[in-house]
Amino acid sequence: MPMADDRRPPTEAPASQTLSRGIRILEILADAREPLTIDEVARLMGVHRSIAYRLVRTLEGHALVSRDSAGRLALGARMAALAAGVAPDLQSEALPELTAVANELGMTCFLAILDRDECITLASVEPRHAVASVAQRPGARHPITVGAPSKAILSALPPRDWPVVAVGDALRDEIAEAAIRGYATSHDEVIPTVQAVSVPLRLRGGSRPAAIAVVHVGGAPASADIAARLHRSAAAIREALEG
Repeated sequence: MPMADDRRPPTEAPASQTLSRGIRILEILADAREPLTIDEVARLMGVHRSIAYRLVRTLEGHALVSRDSAGRLALGARMAALAAGVAPDLQSEALPELTAVANELGMTCFLAILDRDECITLASVEPRHAVASVAQRPGARHPITVGAPSKAILSALPPRDWPVVAVGDALRDEIAEAAIRGYATSHDEVIPTVQAVSVPLRLRGGSRPAAIAVVHVGGAPASADIAARLHRSAAAIREALEG
């Protein structure tokens, strides 16, 4: 009698709850605007504190999570090394331009990419001498339906290539407008009181759809002027990668 084949297709393989929870902690810390306590992490995960504590200790052992003197948690240094392995050429060529824009405009400048149905910050530079700036951590993510970088990315893609998400008429109109004028804007969409301007970063086929953007609070140069500066950086990055 032939033995039953117990192998399952990857899509049917049982998920590891422990691994999933560990990844969820990293996502929570990446999305947070400040370090979190164990209790806050446990609450956001919907698990008992003891479960969150054991997971955090494991992540600390791999330097993926760090703890400050007050016991609050943030992403660890090892996360930066892992993030550097994602599109390393793009990050390497983008960082000098992000730095130049951040220091010239006095705003945080960052590189974002499309990942499934989310917009994820890949690299970010805060201005050197600004009195106050908006933090934009690498690894931060939000739905592709909100935020200037999301709209900039979608404006450079044909609708058939958009992620499978519900896109309402109002958002379609904003994306169409961004495609015509060459940049997208947002206000209060991802972070309260924060404004953003973004332009698409059009790269050769096979590269992930991307955008560069700045975020700021309060008064700033006109969005069109900011966009013009971002376009110059986008062109420089593209030339460095494809030249």
